[in-house]
Amino acid sequence: MRVLAIETSCDETSVAVVEDGYRVLSNITRSQVTHSKFGGVVPEIASREHTRYILPVTLAALEQAQISLNDIDGISATYGPGLIGALLVGLVFGKTLAQVLSKPFLGVNHLEGHLFSVFLHAPEVLTPILFLLVSGGHTELIWMEDLFQYRILGSTLDDACGEAFDKGAKLLGLPYPGGPAIDRLAQKGDPQFHQFPRARVPGLNFSFSGIKTALLYFLRDRSESWVQQHLSDIAASYQEALLDMLLHKLRQAIEAVEARRVAIVGGVSRNTRLRKRLQEEFTDVEILMPPLTYCTDNAAMIGAAALAHFQAGHTSPLTLGADPSASLSSL
Repeated sequence: MRVLAIETSCDETSVAVVEDGYRVLSNITRSQVTHSKFGGVVPEIASREHTRYILPVTLAALEQAQISLNDIDGISATYGPGLIGALLVGLVFGKTLAQVLSKPFLGVNHLEGHLFSVFLHAPEVLTPILFLLVSGGHTELIWMEDLFQYRILGSTLDDACGEAFDKGAKLLGLPYPGGPAIDRLAQKGDPQFHQFPRARVPGLNFSFSGIKTALLYFLRDRSESWVQQHLSDIAASYQEALLDMLLHKLRQAIEAVEARRVAIVGGVSRNTRLRKRLQEEFTDVEILMPPLTYCTDNAAMIGAAALAHFQAGHTSPLTLGADPSASLSSL
């Protein structure tokens, strides 16, 4: 089976073709660099850019896969969560294609797509899997007991870890997106330069609002010249605090469910320090991480989830609407 997948939940216009075995025939993603001047994603601009590029990106994906629309067996698109205007562009485009071509349609939960990104690298991996989903909009610990069976063990009580990276980068005068900028700068710094506070909240939940405030006050009390002199050390220390909070809860979750297999997905899973620490500190479990290409938002991961659903006989009605606050718990 071949699936045409569409992802437009935020500021990437992405279309992919995925076939049996989670084999990616194409994955074309156009990132909207225009948002960098604003220091974050502007929803209205994102929607307009998706409308402008959804067709050419689709044609490019078909060309890269060396197939035509007639060779597609099913069409999928992200229905949520995400920016409502951005979601509607991809969802309406996908449903229209499915109706015109008389192909089955499936709406995919964006978060489920991130989980399925690991299968693009390891198609034979078996469940159960403990997931740490960490991105700009979400930070969750998810227990996948089997395909399509999810239990949310913990989530952030306020801001996502990726948002904390981006806000921290903005406070440090670094460009957007902030996560990669902090990652690059921190590689030259000392992670023990300053001990930022690590939030400790009940259960397996996270909190990242306090550390952003701590960074704000830390910078406010020091001269700009001093900050610039120690910028890489501050970035490394801030990053280390964020990762300490992630990995502390991950270790607790591993013990709680007695996990043997752990997957780290989402945009923050690209972080080089996070990947290094996972390999060094979690030697007692199997660690799965998607290739860097599939960590950030992309249509291949949406296609992987759609492929599994189609093969299980699942489809969505063409009346399916966008859900900007969709969660895995509703599946």
